[in-house]
Amino acid sequence: MGSPPMTDHHPISTNTARIWALIPCAGSGSRAGAAGPKQYQTLAGQAMVLHTLQAFAGVDRLAGVLVVVSPGDAFVSHSFATVSVADCGGATRAASVLSGLDGLTKQGARQDDWVLVHDAARCLITPELINTLIDACLDDAVGGLLALPLPDTLKQAVAGRVAATVARADKWLAQTPQMFRLGTLVQALKQASDAVTDESSAIEQLGLAPKLVAGSAQNFKVTYPADFALAQALLTARTMSK
Repeated sequence: MGSPPMTDHHPISTNTARIWALIPCAGSGSRAGAAGPKQYQTLAGQAMVLHTLQAFAGVDRLAGVLVVVSPGDAFVSHSFATVSVADCGGATRAASVLSGLDGLTKQGARQDDWVLVHDAARCLITPELINTLIDACLDDAVGGLLALPLPDTLKQAVAGRVAATVARADKWLAQTPQMFRLGTLVQALKQASDAVTDESSAIEQLGLAPKLVAGSAQNFKVTYPADFALAQALLTARTMSK
């Protein structure tokens, strides 16, 4: 995945830190109601995670991509020259990411290098969105994440009934990738509870404020059974438009 391209769209930063991608892929997919991990279910002709990896393979300025799977999981092969696989996944997302960061360090990643952590099940991510995040965060002091301003009215529930309407003006839906310095992210995850569900939450617990970068409604996480049909339709449409 080489050096940054010398184009107007992706200006070269004076920052010499490299950029890595980390894909935690050790989830069981229990909420999807599928037989086996959801990231390995077939969508538009191939496993969901392979669509994810194709998007990252299209980003030339990544130094490498590491997929973290459960111990003994041999599903993800070395389908892409720049992708490596580590079977060091943990019981939680935070544990898997922390193990993956250790794996990147062993591959030569430095503490000041950037790491983009992305959900394997966000299979509609595109190289353009990934590059948008990199461009927005490469010179930022903290880093940031793709996210969407909340479009709908938000309700707080108690026992299945509305207890309150929550103001949505300053609310965002967090997405991935989330881009932070390797060393800072290791520190944040070691200090945070295993209950954190994204990297930004851990960074926030250090007193830092990650940058919000506008993402796309199509960059949703395939989670529930109905999500598969929508992802299938969108991926099929993309294939037909090429």
